Amino acid sequence: MGVMAVLMLPLLLLGISGLLFIYQEVSRLWSKSTVQNKVVVITDAISGLGKECAQVFHTGGARLVLCGKNWERLENLYDALIGAADPSKTFTPKLVLLDLSDISCVQDVAKEVLDCYGCVDILVNNASMKMKGPAHKISLEFDKKIMDANYFGPITLTKVLLPNMISRRTGQIVLVNNIQGKFGIPFRTAYAASKHAALGFFDCLRAEVEEYGVVVSTVSPTFIRSYHVYPQQRNWEPSIWKFFFRKLAYGAHPAEVAEEVMRTVRRKKQEVFMANPVPKAAVYIRTFFPEFFFAVVACGVKDKLNVPEEG
Repeated sequence: MGVMAVLMLPLLLLGISGLLFIYQEVSRLWSKSTVQNKVVVITDAISGLGKECAQVFHTGGARLVLCGKNWERLENLYDALIGAADPSKTFTPKLVLLDLSDISCVQDVAKEVLDCYGCVDILVNNASMKMKGPAHKISLEFDKKIMDANYFGPITLTKVLLPNMISRRTGQIVLVNNIQGKFGIPFRTAYAASKHAALGFFDCLRAEVEEYGVVVSTVSPTFIRSYHVYPQQRNWEPSIWKFFFRKLAYGAHPAEVAEEVMRTVRRKKQEVFMANPVPKAAVYIRTFFPEFFFAVVACGVKDKLNVPEEG
């Protein structure tokens, strides 16, 4: 009996590996059929996540509209996509110069996209501006700039494109948000406020447009780290706050988030929270035990902890 078990184990592992391979291939083909020939707008396409999303959707056969505020970097992304893909199975991306913090130009860009393609099937709101520092040392002008980039810019673009989706009774809007849309972390007041505002807007919008067949999705990682960058080893002293922030410091790689965005589009998920168990637990603690959560966070401020930078 023992010999049979030993002989069966490799076969069992081989069978499981085969099933996983088949599942991955089916998922890949399914993802491709989901976005093939679809008009997909990606904001801040020149960021780490933007590039990965562009790669995933371009490979899937989408008609890409890549938005960014640096034309040279947009052209570099364009060349990379064209050089890596099969031109017979993909479409030439359209490049659009767009700075979401400049609200005055957002509507014109949205109308330009609609005039070009006639519709937008999927909008990926990815652009984001970060800032770290004590609230009293950050100017109100900079607070407004962060709100423009992280809140007013995305909702302005969404509002211009939304009537087209409603009239066609189809479409999907994806907001790439952050864990700080769920709870605030010290020294990121304006950033957390903008993420709370964006999440609140798109949560409300989801209910409003459901009857028209328009899907609203939010993808919230802890944060998105830069390529090949991992949190540095620190001399962490025993502390609940420091343990919490050490867990929070391990963000998601852009490629992981891009794949999750694609899965969200394919499965039409409403909300995705990408985090390890500690930040997930913090969301529930903030909800059900707010006084304890606030005490832990305040402890970190009293300890004058140098908070690690996102990305």
